[in-house]
Amino acid sequence: MWHPSGVNHRNPIGAHVPVAGRGLVGTGLAYNDEIGGEAVQVFVANPRGWATPAGNPAQDEAFRAQCTERGIPAYVHAPYLINPGSPSAATRSASVLSLRHSLVRGAAIGARGVVVHTGSSITPERRAEAMAQVRADLLPLLRELDDSSPYLLLEPTAGQGASLCSRVEDLAEYFDALDHHPKLGICLDTCHVFAAGHDLAAPGGMADTLSLLTDTVGPGRLRLIHANDSKDVAGARKDRHANIGDGHVGAAPFAELFRHPATVGVPLILETPDRSAAPGFGHAADVARLKALRAGAWQDLRAGA
Repeated sequence: MWHPSGVNHRNPIGAHVPVAGRGLVGTGLAYNDEIGGEAVQVFVANPRGWATPAGNPAQDEAFRAQCTERGIPAYVHAPYLINPGSPSAATRSASVLSLRHSLVRGAAIGARGVVVHTGSSITPERRAEAMAQVRADLLPLLRELDDSSPYLLLEPTAGQGASLCSRVEDLAEYFDALDHHPKLGICLDTCHVFAAGHDLAAPGGMADTLSLLTDTVGPGRLRLIHANDSKDVAGARKDRHANIGDGHVGAAPFAELFRHPATVGVPLILETPDRSAAPGFGHAADVARLKALRAGAWQDLRAGA
């Protein structure tokens, strides 16, 4: 149902922000203000390394306080190297340490969720073994979380290689492996799911995909959306992000996204090109474009369309 205040349907829109230089507040939130963002996502470690740096307590508290005061939901993206499905014992061990670090740091900065890619078995014949590893390695981490901890948000990949989870249907096996833990959620990347073969650009494609997601894992599990267009066609299994409306998904499906009941209150984070984007595109333009689509969707809901 539409609520005139818009509160129950508000989808904060923001981007993954840089934090190098002056840190979470001086760089991250300042950049968020520059692009007109209403939500932020950050790295708390090198995304392409295994280092687990300690945070700065004063900076963490300042970031947390400002996000709370301004109503900005914050998220952490865990490092890309994490792969609980790997045949390498060293990679599995490092993955657990890295993901635990992201969850602990996420709690320290007041993040609502920590996004992690769902990983790969490396070779298709190892899938059952890899899913057993997912259970063995991730379920203990979930059991360490309490009510104040961030959610662990699984992000299906674009389907490259022996991906453990790329299509929406794959989430059923992943959720079963993790006992449908209450701190488990989904971060749906629109480029990834499009690349994996869900044609969001087809008539009703976005709504059908979101409905399938709810049918697969249940309501309330979608807690974050990575809003990215795609440089490649549906089913290409290539993770190449484009600016909103400048790719093969197009802008219209995002209006459809805002109208779907599964997305009520779910924030959108852009991971699109910025400084090198084509004229008229970039983070500020993408935020503005999504806000306009959101406003149009709200008007349609208010009118009963």
